[in-house]
Amino acid sequence: MTRITSHAGGTANAIITPGAVPTLASRTILMSGGSRGIGLAIAKRAAADGANVALLAKTALPHAKLSGTVYTAAEEIEAAGGQALPIVGDVRKDEDVARAVAATIERFGGIDVVVNNASAIDLSTTEAVDMKRYDLMQDINVRGTFLLSKLSLPALRASSRAGTDAHILTLSPPLNLDPTWAGRHLAYTMAKYGMSLTTLGLAEELRADGIGVNSLWPATLIDTAAIRAMPDGDTLASAGRSPQIVADAAHVLLTSDPRTTTGNFFIDEEVLAAHGVTDFAEYSPGTPEDRLIPDIFL
Repeated sequence: MTRITSHAGGTANAIITPGAVPTLASRTILMSGGSRGIGLAIAKRAAADGANVALLAKTALPHAKLSGTVYTAAEEIEAAGGQALPIVGDVRKDEDVARAVAATIERFGGIDVVVNNASAIDLSTTEAVDMKRYDLMQDINVRGTFLLSKLSLPALRASSRAGTDAHILTLSPPLNLDPTWAGRHLAYTMAKYGMSLTTLGLAEELRADGIGVNSLWPATLIDTAAIRAMPDGDTLASAGRSPQIVADAAHVLLTSDPRTTTGNFFIDEEVLAAHGVTDFAEYSPGTPEDRLIPDIFL
Protein backbone atom coordinates (compact mmCIF):
# COMPACT_ATOMS: atom_id res chain seq x y z
CA MET A 1 0.00 0.00 0.00
CA THR A 2 1.46 3.34 -1.08
CA ARG A 3 0.49 6.73 0.24
CA ILE A 4 0.99 9.75 -2.02
CA THR A 5 2.07 13.12 -0.75
CA SER A 6 -0.35 15.83 -1.82
CA HIS A 7 0.63 19.36 -2.78
CA ALA A 8 -2.57 20.54 -1.16
CA GLY A 9 -0.59 20.45 2.07
CA GLY A 10 0.13 17.52 4.35
CA THR A 11 -0.65 13.98 3.29
CA ALA A 12 -3.23 13.13 0.67
CA ASN A 13 -6.11 10.75 1.15
CA ALA A 14 -4.96 8.92 -1.98
CA ILE A 15 -3.94 5.33 -1.46
CA ILE A 16 -2.88 2.95 -4.23
CA THR A 17 -3.31 -0.68 -3.28
CA PRO A 18 -1.46 -3.36 -5.26
CA GLY A 19 -3.71 -6.01 -6.70
CA ALA A 20 -5.60 -6.54 -9.93
CA VAL A 21 -4.45 -4.52 -12.91
CA PRO A 22 -6.63 -1.39 -12.93
CA THR A 23 -8.62 -0.66 -16.06
CA LEU A 24 -10.93 1.93 -17.58
CA ALA A 25 -12.62 -0.66 -19.78
CA SER A 26 -16.22 0.29 -20.62
CA ARG A 27 -15.94 3.51 -18.59
CA THR A 28 -17.22 6.71 -20.19
CA ILE A 29 -15.11 9.87 -20.14
CA LEU A 30 -16.29 13.34 -21.13
CA MET A 31 -13.34 15.65 -21.82
CA SER A 32 -13.10 19.31 -22.74
CA GLY A 33 -10.54 19.91 -25.47
CA GLY A 34 -8.49 16.84 -26.32
CA SER A 35 -7.88 17.42 -30.01
CA ARG A 36 -4.14 17.25 -29.38
CA GLY A 37 -1.44 17.30 -26.71
CA ILE A 38 -2.00 16.22 -23.14
CA GLY A 39 -5.76 15.78 -23.49
CA LEU A 40 -5.42 13.48 -26.49
CA ALA A 41 -2.71 11.47 -24.72
CA ILE A 42 -5.01 10.95 -21.71
CA ALA A 43 -7.87 9.96 -24.02
CA LYS A 44 -5.75 7.45 -25.94
CA ARG A 45 -4.40 5.90 -22.72
CA ALA A 46 -7.98 5.37 -21.56
CA ALA A 47 -8.93 4.06 -25.00
CA ALA A 48 -6.19 1.45 -24.77
CA ASP A 49 -8.24 -0.07 -21.93
CA GLY A 50 -11.40 0.00 -24.04
CA ALA A 51 -12.92 3.20 -22.62
CA ASN A 52 -15.54 5.38 -24.27
CA VAL A 53 -14.32 8.96 -24.80
CA ALA A 54 -16.45 11.96 -25.72
CA LEU A 55 -14.49 15.07 -26.72
CA LEU A 56 -15.99 18.56 -26.60
CA ALA A 57 -13.74 20.83 -28.68
CA LYS A 58 -13.94 23.76 -31.09
CA THR A 59 -11.45 22.39 -33.60
CA ALA A 60 -13.71 21.12 -36.36
CA LEU A 61 -11.24 22.38 -38.96
CA PRO A 62 -7.42 22.20 -38.93
CA HIS A 63 -5.69 25.04 -37.11
CA ALA A 64 -3.24 27.15 -39.09
CA LYS A 65 -0.37 26.35 -36.70
CA LEU A 66 -1.56 23.36 -34.64
CA SER A 67 -2.26 19.90 -36.02
CA GLY A 68 -5.33 17.87 -35.14
CA THR A 69 -9.08 18.32 -34.98
CA VAL A 70 -11.76 16.76 -32.83
CA TYR A 71 -12.37 14.32 -35.69
CA THR A 72 -8.75 13.23 -36.15
CA ALA A 73 -8.55 12.83 -32.37
CA ALA A 74 -11.59 10.56 -32.46
CA GLU A 75 -9.92 8.46 -35.14
CA GLU A 76 -6.82 8.08 -32.97
CA ILE A 77 -8.92 7.14 -29.94
CA GLU A 78 -10.70 4.40 -31.87
CA ALA A 79 -7.42 3.17 -33.34
CA ALA A 80 -6.12 2.88 -29.76
CA GLY A 81 -8.99 0.56 -28.86
CA GLY A 82 -11.76 2.77 -27.51
CA GLN A 83 -15.04 4.25 -28.70
CA ALA A 84 -15.07 7.95 -29.52
CA LEU A 85 -17.71 10.65 -29.78
CA PRO A 86 -16.44 13.91 -31.31
CA ILE A 87 -18.57 16.91 -30.33
CA VAL A 88 -17.91 20.28 -31.90
CA GLY A 89 -18.67 22.97 -29.35
CA ASP A 90 -17.36 25.70 -27.09
CA VAL A 91 -16.89 25.04 -23.37
CA ARG A 92 -17.73 28.73 -22.80
CA LYS A 93 -21.29 28.28 -24.08
CA ASP A 94 -23.91 26.82 -21.76
CA GLU A 95 -25.91 25.29 -24.59
CA ASP A 96 -22.86 23.57 -26.11
CA VAL A 97 -21.82 22.03 -22.79
CA ALA A 98 -25.38 20.89 -22.06
CA ARG A 99 -25.54 19.36 -25.54
CA ALA A 100 -22.24 17.55 -24.98
CA VAL A 101 -23.43 16.08 -21.70
CA ALA A 102 -26.72 14.95 -23.26
CA ALA A 103 -25.00 13.49 -26.33
CA THR A 104 -22.52 11.54 -24.20
CA ILE A 105 -25.30 10.07 -22.08
CA GLU A 106 -27.36 9.23 -25.16
CA ARG A 107 -24.46 7.50 -26.91
CA PHE A 108 -22.83 5.69 -23.98
CA GLY A 109 -25.55 5.52 -21.33
CA GLY A 110 -23.91 7.76 -18.73
CA ILE A 111 -20.79 9.59 -17.64
CA ASP A 112 -18.24 8.09 -15.25
CA VAL A 113 -15.37 10.56 -15.61
CA VAL A 114 -15.07 14.25 -16.43
CA VAL A 115 -11.67 15.58 -17.52
CA ASN A 116 -11.33 19.36 -17.54
CA ASN A 117 -8.53 19.71 -20.04
CA ALA A 118 -9.43 22.82 -22.07
CA SER A 119 -7.34 25.82 -21.11
CA ALA A 120 -6.10 29.12 -22.53
CA ILE A 121 -2.74 30.68 -21.67
CA ASP A 122 -1.26 34.16 -21.81
CA LEU A 123 1.75 34.88 -19.61
CA SER A 124 1.61 38.65 -20.06
CA THR A 125 2.04 40.99 -17.11
CA THR A 126 -0.95 42.95 -15.86
CA GLU A 127 -0.13 46.09 -17.81
CA ALA A 128 0.53 44.17 -21.02
CA VAL A 129 -2.33 41.67 -21.03
CA ASP A 130 -5.20 42.38 -23.40
CA MET A 131 -8.54 42.24 -21.61
CA LYS A 132 -9.98 40.02 -24.33
CA ARG A 133 -7.28 37.51 -23.48
CA TYR A 134 -8.02 37.97 -19.79
CA ASP A 135 -11.70 37.24 -20.41
CA LEU A 136 -10.84 34.27 -22.62
CA MET A 137 -8.75 32.68 -19.86
CA GLN A 138 -11.42 33.28 -17.25
CA ASP A 139 -14.17 31.93 -19.52
CA ILE A 140 -12.36 28.78 -20.67
CA ASN A 141 -10.27 27.93 -17.64
CA VAL A 142 -12.51 28.85 -14.72
CA ARG A 143 -16.05 29.06 -16.07
CA GLY A 144 -15.57 26.16 -18.48
CA THR A 145 -14.24 23.88 -15.75
CA PHE A 146 -17.04 24.88 -13.39
CA LEU A 147 -19.75 24.52 -16.05
CA LEU A 148 -18.71 21.13 -17.44
CA SER A 149 -18.37 19.75 -13.92
CA LYS A 150 -21.69 21.26 -12.82
CA LEU A 151 -23.75 19.92 -15.72
CA SER A 152 -22.18 16.46 -15.40
CA LEU A 153 -23.00 16.05 -11.71
CA PRO A 154 -26.34 14.20 -12.11
CA ALA A 155 -24.69 11.63 -14.39
CA LEU A 156 -21.65 11.28 -12.11
CA ARG A 157 -23.88 10.78 -9.07
CA ALA A 158 -25.85 8.13 -10.97
CA SER A 159 -22.61 6.38 -11.88
CA SER A 160 -21.43 6.41 -8.27
CA ARG A 161 -24.78 5.12 -6.98
CA ALA A 162 -24.59 2.28 -9.49
CA GLY A 163 -21.24 1.23 -8.02
CA THR A 164 -18.98 2.60 -10.75
CA ASP A 165 -16.04 4.74 -9.68
CA ALA A 166 -16.79 8.35 -10.62
CA HIS A 167 -14.09 11.01 -10.98
CA ILE A 168 -13.51 14.62 -11.99
CA LEU A 169 -9.93 15.33 -13.01
CA THR A 170 -8.77 18.86 -13.80
CA LEU A 171 -5.47 19.83 -15.41
CA SER A 172 -4.51 22.60 -13.00
CA PRO A 173 -1.70 23.32 -10.54
CA PRO A 174 -1.43 23.13 -6.77
CA LEU A 175 -2.74 26.21 -4.99
CA ASN A 176 0.54 27.93 -4.19
CA LEU A 177 0.29 31.31 -2.44
CA ASP A 178 3.95 32.11 -3.03
CA PRO A 179 3.61 35.56 -4.65
CA THR A 180 6.17 34.63 -7.31
CA TRP A 181 3.58 33.21 -9.66
CA ALA A 182 0.97 35.93 -9.28
CA GLY A 183 3.73 38.49 -9.68
CA ARG A 184 4.94 37.00 -12.95
CA HIS A 185 1.62 36.54 -14.75
CA LEU A 186 -1.31 37.55 -12.58
CA ALA A 187 -4.07 37.08 -15.17
CA TYR A 188 -3.04 33.52 -16.04
CA THR A 189 -2.36 32.61 -12.41
CA MET A 190 -5.86 33.69 -11.39
CA ALA A 191 -7.38 31.65 -14.23
CA LYS A 192 -5.47 28.46 -13.39
CA TYR A 193 -6.00 28.84 -9.66
CA GLY A 194 -9.72 29.27 -10.36
CA MET A 195 -9.65 25.78 -11.86
CA SER A 196 -7.84 24.49 -8.78
CA LEU A 197 -10.35 26.15 -6.45
CA THR A 198 -13.06 24.27 -8.32
CA THR A 199 -11.24 21.05 -7.47
CA LEU A 200 -10.92 22.04 -3.82
CA GLY A 201 -14.58 23.00 -3.45
CA LEU A 202 -16.14 20.17 -5.44
CA ALA A 203 -14.07 17.55 -3.62
CA GLU A 204 -15.62 18.66 -0.35
CA GLU A 205 -19.09 19.17 -1.81
CA LEU A 206 -19.15 15.73 -3.44
CA ARG A 207 -17.36 13.76 -0.74
CA ALA A 208 -20.58 12.19 0.53
CA ASP A 209 -21.47 11.17 -3.04
CA GLY A 210 -18.26 9.15 -3.36
CA ILE A 211 -17.07 11.15 -6.37
CA GLY A 212 -13.31 11.72 -6.51
CA VAL A 213 -12.25 15.24 -7.50
CA ASN A 214 -8.57 15.96 -8.09
CA SER A 215 -6.14 18.11 -10.04
CA LEU A 216 -3.06 16.95 -11.94
CA TRP A 217 -0.07 19.04 -13.04
CA PRO A 218 3.22 18.14 -14.76
CA ALA A 219 6.53 18.44 -12.93
CA THR A 220 8.28 19.61 -16.10
CA LEU A 221 7.39 21.31 -19.33
CA ILE A 222 5.49 19.02 -21.69
CA ASP A 223 6.38 18.76 -25.37
CA THR A 224 3.16 19.76 -27.12
CA ALA A 225 2.28 21.54 -30.34
CA ALA A 226 1.15 24.54 -28.27
CA ILE A 227 4.60 24.79 -26.66
CA ARG A 228 6.32 24.44 -30.03
CA ALA A 229 4.18 27.28 -31.41
CA MET A 230 5.55 29.68 -28.77
CA PRO A 231 8.69 31.81 -29.28
CA ASP A 232 11.72 29.49 -28.95
CA GLY A 233 9.17 26.69 -28.79
CA ASP A 234 11.40 23.96 -30.20
CA THR A 235 14.03 24.74 -27.57
CA LEU A 236 11.43 24.68 -24.78
CA ALA A 237 9.87 21.47 -26.08
CA SER A 238 13.25 19.73 -26.18
CA ALA A 239 13.57 20.43 -22.45
CA GLY A 240 10.21 18.85 -21.67
CA ARG A 241 8.73 15.39 -21.36
CA SER A 242 6.19 13.77 -23.64
CA PRO A 243 2.46 14.09 -22.86
CA GLN A 244 2.47 10.37 -22.12
CA ILE A 245 3.75 10.96 -18.58
CA VAL A 246 0.65 12.99 -17.75
CA ALA A 247 -1.55 10.40 -19.44
CA ASP A 248 -0.03 7.57 -17.42
CA ALA A 249 -0.44 9.53 -14.17
CA ALA A 250 -4.04 10.37 -15.08
CA HIS A 251 -4.71 6.67 -15.66
CA VAL A 252 -3.48 5.86 -12.15
CA LEU A 253 -5.76 8.50 -10.64
CA LEU A 254 -8.83 7.57 -12.71
CA THR A 255 -8.50 3.92 -11.71
CA SER A 256 -8.11 4.72 -8.02
CA ASP A 257 -10.83 4.59 -5.37
CA PRO A 258 -12.68 7.93 -5.56
CA ARG A 259 -13.76 7.64 -1.92
CA THR A 260 -10.14 7.83 -0.75
CA THR A 261 -8.55 9.68 -3.66
CA THR A 262 -10.15 13.11 -3.59
CA GLY A 263 -9.32 16.74 -2.88
CA ASN A 264 -5.69 16.51 -3.98
CA PHE A 265 -3.32 18.40 -6.27
CA PHE A 266 -1.11 15.75 -7.77
CA ILE A 267 2.17 16.06 -9.70
CA ASP A 268 2.58 13.55 -12.53
CA GLU A 269 5.98 12.11 -11.61
CA GLU A 270 5.03 11.81 -7.92
CA VAL A 271 1.93 9.81 -8.82
CA LEU A 272 3.98 7.43 -10.96
CA ALA A 273 6.80 7.19 -8.40
CA ALA A 274 4.25 6.17 -5.75
CA HIS A 275 3.02 3.57 -8.23
CA GLY A 276 6.47 2.04 -8.59
CA VAL A 277 7.95 3.93 -11.56
CA THR A 278 11.60 4.72 -10.88
CA ASP A 279 12.93 5.63 -14.34
CA PHE A 280 11.36 8.55 -16.21
CA ALA A 281 13.88 8.57 -19.06
CA GLU A 282 11.38 7.05 -21.50
CA TYR A 283 9.32 10.23 -21.27
CA SER A 284 12.20 12.46 -22.41
CA PRO A 285 14.40 10.38 -24.72
CA GLY A 286 17.66 12.10 -25.55
CA THR A 287 17.32 14.75 -22.85
CA PRO A 288 19.07 14.22 -19.49
CA GLU A 289 16.80 14.62 -16.49
CA ASP A 290 18.90 17.47 -15.12
CA ARG A 291 18.26 19.50 -18.29
CA LEU A 292 14.48 19.35 -18.09
CA ILE A 293 12.72 22.64 -17.33
CA PRO A 294 10.36 22.56 -14.33
CA ASP A 295 6.81 23.66 -15.04
CA ILE A 296 5.45 26.86 -13.53
CA PHE A 297 3.57 27.06 -10.21
CA LEU A 298 5.86 24.51 -8.53
